[in-house]
Amino acid sequence: MRLLHTSDWHLGRAFHRVNMIGAQAEFIGHLVTTVRERGVDAVVVSGDVYDRAVPPLAAVELYDDVLHRLADLGVPTVMISGNHDSARRLGVGAGLIGRAGIHLRTEPSASGTPVVLSDPHGDVAFYGLPYLEPALVKDEFGVEKAGHEAVLAAAMHRVRADLATRAPGTRSVVLAHAFVTGGEASDSERDITVGGVAAVPAGVFDGVDYAALGHLHGCQTITERVRYSGSPLPYSFSETDHRKSMWLVDLGADGFVAAERVDCPVPRALARIRGTLEDLLADPQLARHEEAWVEATLTDPVRPADPMARLTERFPHTLSLVFDPERAPDDPDVSYARRLAGRSDQEIAEDFVAHVRGAGPDAREQGVLRDAFDAVRADEVVREVAR
Repeated sequence: MRLLHTSDWHLGRAFHRVNMIGAQAEFIGHLVTTVRERGVDAVVVSGDVYDRAVPPLAAVELYDDVLHRLADLGVPTVMISGNHDSARRLGVGAGLIGRAGIHLRTEPSASGTPVVLSDPHGDVAFYGLPYLEPALVKDEFGVEKAGHEAVLAAAMHRVRADLATRAPGTRSVVLAHAFVTGGEASDSERDITVGGVAAVPAGVFDGVDYAALGHLHGCQTITERVRYSGSPLPYSFSETDHRKSMWLVDLGADGFVAAERVDCPVPRALARIRGTLEDLLADPQLARHEEAWVEATLTDPVRPADPMARLTERFPHTLSLVFDPERAPDDPDVSYARRLAGRSDQEIAEDFVAHVRGAGPDAREQGVLRDAFDAVRADEVVREVAR
């Protein structure tokens, strides 16, 4: 069975001030063409279909368009909700839509109930594990302490229990939206840390033939059977070096996996350039970036006059301007943002405690801070879904 694995469309999202709906529509066209021309038997979409719980109308129309086009091809599609989606909204009409071969899996309670497709070698069971927000699903899965590993392991227990009841030789595919250990993150993914931990071990997917992952925006192979497709388009300059693609996966009669990357259309190259303003305007080696979307970091010791206007004369698609004067780390003028770069909310809070009272928090106090951050993040998820 040939599968096309994609995820993290983020329909409705912009890239800085650039509306991406046109590029997203071009990707959808490319996806449908790939399905038709490469003999795809099933499409799997591993979450973050939309960029937010209440997407703009143009994004909903594009989503509606791709569902109709895939249904017209007669190619089954299995789709889960991600942490950016409203599971309830995405799942509306799932029963009716399923009759057209578009199978939406947005309910955690249905994790152990597969979509079963067949090829000449037998059945393939597709298990959709939507994004499992630990604080919201721990009761459903009967776990005592909310955490990503605990709830995902409980969901996979249901998968294995169901798979054990099926005919010998039944192959299995799991769709999941999670941060798996070994994956490389980018700046455009929403933080899903709970209890100080965001990642789960790849071993949680042991026992299935292929795990089609979503959430991380870089296409990557965790193991031969556990892969991220990544987002089809860039959504931050941290993705400058990404090769945007989908996985074309051949699942053999014995469960053997062979995977090929299928490149996605590139609306415009990304470039990060760094230096003084005069150097950036004069350096001949930067000519290759003149038509790219550019993030420019200026290292001038004093902010120059009209930097954006001058940059856009040479780099008309400059979208981000960062000031990072080259100073010694102990220079009192080093920016607050630079001092905080790369530090988590937990670490910043602990530093604040140490600054105020002269000593950092002990283990119990660290736990209180961690629980507070988890509660706020979970409350934000509930509020967004309820909108």
